[in-house]
Amino acid sequence: MEPPSAPPRGGHVPWQELLLAGERGDFWEGARMGERMPPNATEGKDVLLRAHSLPGDLLGCNWFRGATVMSSHQILSYVVDTQVATPGPAHSGRETIYPNGSLLFQRVTLNDTGNYTLQIGGTGQRGNTGTSQDNVLSLVSTEDLPKPIITWKISDPVENADSVVLTCEPQTQSTSYLWSVNSKSLPASARLELSLDNRTLTIHRVTRNDTGPYECETRNPVSAGRSDPLTLNVLYGPDAPTISPSDSHYRLGASLGLSCHAASNPPAQYSWLINGRPQPSTQELFIPNLTANDSGAYTCVASNSGTRLNKTTVQTITVSGKWIPGASADAVVEVCLAFRKEPRRSYFPQANA
Repeated sequence: MEPPSAPPRGGHVPWQELLLAGERGDFWEGARMGERMPPNATEGKDVLLRAHSLPGDLLGCNWFRGATVMSSHQILSYVVDTQVATPGPAHSGRETIYPNGSLLFQRVTLNDTGNYTLQIGGTGQRGNTGTSQDNVLSLVSTEDLPKPIITWKISDPVENADSVVLTCEPQTQSTSYLWSVNSKSLPASARLELSLDNRTLTIHRVTRNDTGPYECETRNPVSAGRSDPLTLNVLYGPDAPTISPSDSHYRLGASLGLSCHAASNPPAQYSWLINGRPQPSTQELFIPNLTANDSGAYTCVASNSGTRLNKTTVQTITVSGKWIPGASADAVVEVCLAFRKEPRRSYFPQANA
């Protein structure tokens, strides 16, 4: 955009990223008549409202704040013959008028957002001042966005019990908000709900698959920002524990080793019951030299301190077969195989053999 051809009334002002906007198309070079062009200006920068298609016999002009020509809303008036600019009641000290009718705002703020009316007068109007309400301009001030952050209230939501509300902060004007999860757009889900302005994301009845990470992005016409990723700590479980190995039959004198595992966050705590009798709290249970008295119901209890839930799994163990004093488990197996082949033959390993 070319700077004004004449210096402003009130002193020289450096040209810094000046933006203009208007509701009339002829306020934009190359725009069609009546086309609406949304105006954008960065807060703290300078903004120029340019007046186009002014009459050649221009006597003067007045700028007003708002869609009005009330004297109390006058910002500046300018008389062509005397080249004198006179501040009005609405002048903030940051506005400057140019001889071509353009109005410069220095260091615009969000409070400058609004409509502005230009009133012009020419000799062709027989000395009367004419006002065109079509010359109403709209100024929207936008600011460089700070880095957004995601806030939430429930730090450790429980699966299928809690809902999580994520909010993209801070709230700023003329800003659009976008959410992503696992570096992708939000999936279509009845449990995901966005607020009307997209600033708040609600996850209803959160599950372990909703941990994320989540990111929010903010955009306005002059800048954009992205939050750090947020991963939810969803408490879940324990699921029904699994006991391994799944073998249920053991020989006399053999060793029994059982391990218990359950999906859980935080990790589950484990304890065992043998025929209802509590055993030391441990994830793995080991019993050497099994006897017939070791047969029965082996119960693994998985507990979650976060969800305060418990789950159990029972495995029935049967101990059977003949016990041979001093014989190893391999020897016992050898004896059993021999009896199957030759049941009438007396077959026992010799001591010290």
